[in-house]
Amino acid sequence: MAEQLSAEIIATKIHLIRGEKVILDKDLAELYGVSTSILNKAVSRNIDRFPSDFMFALTKDEFSNLKFHFGISSWGGTRKLPRAFTEQGVAMLSGVLKSKRAVVVNIEIMRAFVQLRNLVSSHKQLAGKLSELEQKLEGHDEQIQIIFQAIKELMTTTEKPKRKIGFTIKEKQRAYSKGNQ
Repeated sequence: MAEQLSAEIIATKIHLIRGEKVILDKDLAELYGVSTSILNKAVSRNIDRFPSDFMFALTKDEFSNLKFHFGISSWGGTRKLPRAFTEQGVAMLSGVLKSKRAVVVNIEIMRAFVQLRNLVSSHKQLAGKLSELEQKLEGHDEQIQIIFQAIKELMTTTEKPKRKIGFTIKEKQRAYSKGNQ
């Protein structure tokens, strides 16, 4: 079974709770091939190895949200709130669970966490590049608007009144009359 574990399978068991990437105790027990109660008893016997940044118990709200999100049945199931283990907590578990399977599974879990971290890092780089492109496009939008405005100005020529051919008299002169001479 440990040979069949892949980073993808393990990655499906990693959740984001309280801003931390964690694996729940029931998922770890399943991966290690032990019952959840055996895993939790081993942790309880070595509780000093698991500070709050390595492991924490979910609140009722967090657990009910998790049940809703993943469709976990509310009938039966756990009587205690599950524990969530961070990457460091999972690493500490390998010292508590001393079977060969636990060591092999733990190595695969660490690889999954590293792959997930690399994936997040590459997404941040992509997000940065996308925002750069967005800014460039915004600049291009302004330039295109200026070009369209110039084209519109060229297209709308104001027609000046045509000049008449011949002499035009600008001053009004008095008509010649017989009495003025």
